[in-house]
Amino acid sequence: MNESRTSLDTEEYPDGEAQKSHVMTLEEWQDKWVKRDIGFHQAEGHQLLKKHLNTFLQGKRGLRVFFPLCGKAVEMKWFADLGHTVAGVEISELGIREFFTEQKLSYSEEPIPEIPGAKVFKSSSGNISLYCCSIFDLPRANIGKFDRIWDRGALVAVNPSDRGRYTDAVLSLLRRGFLYLLSVFSYDPTKHRGPPFYVPDSEIQTLFGTRCNIRCLEKVDDIERQNRMRVDYCFEKLYLLTEK
Repeated sequence: MNESRTSLDTEEYPDGEAQKSHVMTLEEWQDKWVKRDIGFHQAEGHQLLKKHLNTFLQGKRGLRVFFPLCGKAVEMKWFADLGHTVAGVEISELGIREFFTEQKLSYSEEPIPEIPGAKVFKSSSGNISLYCCSIFDLPRANIGKFDRIWDRGALVAVNPSDRGRYTDAVLSLLRRGFLYLLSVFSYDPTKHRGPPFYVPDSEIQTLFGTRCNIRCLEKVDDIERQNRMRVDYCFEKLYLLTEK
């Protein structure tokens, strides 16, 4: 299945009530990195991002691109190599260090004065900065505004009860004329506890609709994830959010 849409889908899926009370702690996320339970990492990068990269970047150079819950996403190096400045936030220091090591990038680290216990890791070239802290604390660090957000594996990883404040946090980092690329999954949430959590179209509208125009760029079958989660179906949906 491969379709382009001009707005939110209207298909009916379960509403995700089964997952509403599920909570993952920051310690549990850190433990996933220690135990190598990181099936969410895509070593070859995200194929839908590659396909829609021109739509996302619009031929511009020198953009500031933000990666929420970045892990060691290889796309951060892609954007840096294209001449953009990249920032990400990740709770796992192990994941951040692995990014720089695997991408063969030298880096420095320093504390973030506004957030006790937090650190920022910066590439020697100065175009990649990764903040090791909770995304909910990040706005206190005054890291400036961004032109683009690539949200893959972030909104779907946030506890359902935290989605409202997550949305407030990331939208507070955007400057005028932003583009926000969002990847989510549709499946039967009674068959899988998450993460990744199911985010229904109605909730995307609730979270972003007052501040963003929302367009579904593509919807594809994700057979690999379907098999891994042991669900009857799984679609990945890619949305483009723009300023209203």
